[in-house]
This record gives sequence, structure tokens and C-alpha cells, in this order.
Amino acid sequence: MNGAGDAGTGRGGKPSRLTEGELRELRDAVSTLRLQIDQRWRPQRAAPAEPADAAHAVPAALEADSAAAAWLGSLREYAAEVDWLGLFQELRERMAGFGVESVSADVDDFGLDSQYLDRNRRLLDFLFDRWWRIEVAGTELIPSDERVLFISNRAGILPYDGLMIAQAVERARGEQCRPRFLVADWLFGLPFWQPLLARLGGVRACNENAERLLRSGRWVVAFPEGQKGALKPFRDRYQLQRFGRGGFVSLALRERATIVPVAVVGAEEVHPILYQSDFAERLLGVPVPITPTFPWLGPLGLVPLPSRWRIRFGEPIRLGTGPEHADDPQFVNRLRERVRGTVQELLDQEVRGRSSAF
Repeated sequence: MNGAGDAGTGRGGKPSRLTEGELRELRDAVSTLRLQIDQRWRPQRAAPAEPADAAHAVPAALEADSAAAAWLGSLREYAAEVDWLGLFQELRERMAGFGVESVSADVDDFGLDSQYLDRNRRLLDFLFDRWWRIEVAGTELIPSDERVLFISNRAGILPYDGLMIAQAVERARGEQCRPRFLVADWLFGLPFWQPLLARLGGVRACNENAERLLRSGRWVVAFPEGQKGALKPFRDRYQLQRFGRGGFVSLALRERATIVPVAVVGAEEVHPILYQSDFAERLLGVPVPITPTFPWLGPLGLVPLPSRWRIRFGEPIRLGTGPEHADDPQFVNRLRERVRGTVQELLDQEVRGRSSAF
């Protein structure tokens, strides 16, 4: 049977292959159907106002894409030409000198800006009287007409202790007796801090600077514990670290200065140090202590806690000899341990006598 119903079926009921003509007709039918669907459902675009220019018009989307591509290309070329390392170095230098352009003309040879200090005196008084509620004892023991070297325990990350000791001495003896406090090198290397500390009376810690200060008649606050004292963990608070090699004793002998021991209690609660991040220190090149608030709270973690302070000045230690013993190691070591023991005793008395850290 060769009827029309059997045209697509071969033997055994299996489908037979289409001929080339049938395939061509099928493709044409599918193409025609696709074109009709496309024309029916495609969004209609408005005809251009001037048909004569239609062949030369560029769609807005294509223009935007080409403009963006050109802009990105120019940006890549600019980025390739920029000296990013030099730009970063220049930014660091500008940050380190931030605020220097506003320095007044009344600046001494160590950078103290008396006008800047006067403008910030209200803030210093607020920190002294309201924020830390500092109590001071023993200022009547400070000599009047002598070269004075204050030796204090180092407390806290930032040199609030030196700033508040200077504030306490000025209140008791007048502005002309305000001492200069020595600051560690790594603090002077931080952005913003070098000009700020210098204008408030901070001086980079080294023997040469301390000698120049004493010879010019200025009083000096030194912290023989150094960085180990500033960064010791909270569990070791108010336990003095080693006083170096006794450089402050040799300094006092050479300059015939009187040593006044000072104990500062309360400053170690300002930024309680839990531990130090060795990875961050290797990355940034400066010590990075971890506290209960920093870096967890970001910049707010740098706000000092309102602990209650007490600053106590001890009996002056007059060395009774001159520069001839400045290079005697045994003599210097004995005096170093004597001063260290005196400061530790003052600290122990003040810690036992306070009612609360806050």
C-alpha cells in the first residue's frame, strides 16, 4: 500500500528519512515562523524624524558605551603613568607635617609653640580637672633654683603622663617652670603626632636633647623604662621595668641636676594593654598594642578612658658629686637602682591608697 498516510513510514513501521527538498521546505517554514514571531513581539521603535539621516544615526546606547569605553581606556593609561610609590611617600610626608603651616612665630628651638599651648589650655584643664580628676601631691618638694630632672614611671601608650606632669608643675610653679617631657622615637614617627607633641612641649628622647634642655635652664621629664614600660601588659601595671643602663644618672651628674622622683597612678588604665600584635608591628613598622577598645571600635578606640589619676612628687635626690663619676658604671648603677626603688615605693603607696581606678 502506497497511500499518502504511508509516505513517511518505511518497512516495519520505522520512520523514513526526509528528502533534501522536504528538509529545505521545513527550514523555510521554521524561519518564516520565527520572523513572524519576532516582528509581532519585538518593541516598536519610533521612526527617526529625518529619514535621510537614519543611515548615519548612532543609537544612544552605543554612544554611551563607546564614551564609557574611551573613558576607561584613558583612566587605564593615566593609572599606568602614575608613580604610586612616590605618591604614597609624598602623602606620608604631608601627613607627618600636618598642621605645621599654622605654627605661630613664637616657637622655641625645640618646637614649643606658646600660642598654640595657650589656645589648648582649656582642653588641658578639662582633661586634668574633669576627665581624669587628677590629684597632685608633693609639689612643694620641687626645688626652685636648681636644674631639675623629673624621673617618672611610664604609663600608657600615648604620652598623656608627660603632658599632665608638665601641667601639674606649671600650676604649682608657674608657666616659666613648665618642664619639657621626652617622647620615644616611634611616637614621633606617627602621622600627625610629631608636630602636635612638639608644639605642646614634647621633645624627642635622646641624651643630646636632654643636655641642651638642662643647660638652657629648662626642666625635663624623663621615663627611663622606655618602650617596655609604655607597652607592658595590664597584668604588669605599676611594676617598674628595668631603668635602662642609667643614662639619666650620667646626665644628671654631667649637668649637676637634681633628680625628683615622680609616681603616676591612673594612666595605665587609660588604654589597658591586653597584648601586642606582632603581625601589625611588622606590617606598619610601629608597635600596635591591642586594648579592650582598640582596634575593635576603630578611631573611637583611641579615646582615653576616664580613669582617676594621682601624681605624686617625691623627695629630691641630690647626687652630691659632679661629672667625674658620670662614667663610673658601679656608681651610676647604684644611683639608678636607688631612684628606681624610690619611684616603685611611691607607686606602691599610691596604688594601695586609692579607692578606685575610676
